[in-house]
Formats: sequence, C-alpha cells, structure tokens
Amino acid sequence: MKLLLDENLSDRIPARIEEVFPGSRHVKGCQLLRQPDEIVWQFARENGFAILSKDWDFYQMSLLRGFPPKVIFLKIGNCPTEIIISLLLDNTNEIAAFLTDEIASLLILEK
Repeated sequence: MKLLLDENLSDRIPARIEEVFPGSRHVKGCQLLRQPDEIVWQFARENGFAILSKDWDFYQMSLLRGFPPKVIFLKIGNCPTEIIISLLLDNTNEIAAFLTDEIASLLILEK
C-alpha cells in the first residue's frame, strides 16, 4: 500500500506512516517537485503508487482516466500535518479496501 504524496502535503508524512503504508514517498524524494501533474501521474502509474493529494487536478484526472494510478483525494483544505496523518491512520482499512478494489479509481477522505 505505497502512497505517493503530492507536493501540497508535508514531506515528513511518509516517515510517520511507514509502518502502515510501507514504501510511501513524497514527490520531493522522487525528484518530482514542481513537475507537471502529468509527470507525477506517469511516475505513480509506472512505479505502483497510489497518489495522495489535495489537488483537484488529480481528482479530475482520476475521473477522466480511471486507474492506474488510483487517487486518494483529501478534501480537507489547509490543516496541520497531524490531522492528515490521523486521517490516514484512522482510515487504514478503507484505504486498503480501496487499493485492492478492481473497479474504484478515486477515494475521497474528509475530516
């Protein structure tokens, strides 16, 4: 269940969720910072990541293109990193079910 975190999220999150989401990375650690969404999408697809983002562009790309990659959209606005981490950890089972679902391409999480 590895997630690729978009640049609008803290690059400290992957280390904090590693136990539950092993192999998760931030775009910064993949040399994808400030790259177009299309490049991030392609990287995630080619490397088996689900994209985690608050960016509406990924939301729309998921609706138009389907998957891979799957997109987890955080509908939360600006909030502390701790809230994002809690949201992910509190929804681990839902995320796991989504990532193995053969039909769903988009999961929306809200606080």
